[in-house]
Amino acid sequence: MFRRLSTDTLNLILLIGAVLLVLEIVFFNGGILLVSISFAFLMYVGWRNLDKTWGLLSFWSGAIALFIAIMNTMAVKFLIFAAIVLFIMDYQRNRKHPEFLEPNLEKQTAQKEKLIKITPLFNHRFFGPERTAEPVYEWHDVNIYSVYGNKKIDLTRTVLPNDTAIIAIRQLIGDIEIHVPYEVEVSIHHSSVFGRAHIFGDHHGRLMNQALYYQTENYQTSGPRVKIITSLFSGDIEVKRT
Repeated sequence: MFRRLSTDTLNLILLIGAVLLVLEIVFFNGGILLVSISFAFLMYVGWRNLDKTWGLLSFWSGAIALFIAIMNTMAVKFLIFAAIVLFIMDYQRNRKHPEFLEPNLEKQTAQKEKLIKITPLFNHRFFGPERTAEPVYEWHDVNIYSVYGNKKIDLTRTVLPNDTAIIAIRQLIGDIEIHVPYEVEVSIHHSSVFGRAHIFGDHHGRLMNQALYYQTENYQTSGPRVKIITSLFSGDIEVKRT
C-alpha cells in the first residue's frame, strides 16, 4: 500500500500528525508529555535492573503504560485513521485496476551513464526551502541538518576545489535536488525510510528503509570530485548532470 503512496502525500500525513501532537501538548493535554516521560523513566530504571523481579515488572509496566498513553494521543489516532482510509482506497483501486507484472521492454532514449553500484557495508534552518545562490558563488563544503524543507544545490555555478568537495544533508522531510557538471566525478551515499531516488538516470521508484551507494567510474582516479552524503526520513532525491 505505501509503495503506491506518493512522497508528497506521505509527507503531508506526517506533518499533520506532528502538528496535531504539538497542538495536543500545548493546548489540550500538556500532561501527556510529563506522563510519557515518567513512564519512559520507569522503563529505564527497569531496564537497568532486568536481572531483578521488580526491575522486570517496572520495565514492562512502563512499556505497556507508555504504549497506551501514546495510542491515546490525537496524532496517533489520526495516523491510524489515515492508514485505514488509505488501505480501503488501495483495496478499491486494486479491485478495479489489478496490477499486472510484466517485463519492462522500454528502450532508453538517452545513453545511461556508467555507474558502479556498491553494496552499502547552509546554515542549519529547521524549516523552509534552501538553495544555492543564482549567480556564481564561492564554494564551501555543505553540512546541513534540517527538519523540513526542499534543498537545491547547483554545482555548475561555482568552482570546486582540486581535492574532494563534501555535501552532507540530513533532514526529516523534504526533497533534495543536486546539479552536477559533466566533468565532475561523484560519489553518492543516500539513505531513506520513505521516498524515491533519481541518480544519473538510475531510478528507484520507492525506497523503503534502504541505502544506496554509487560512484562514477573514475571517482577514485581523477578529479575534481564531490562526495554526497544524504539521509532522509521521507523525501525524494535527484542528482543530475547539467
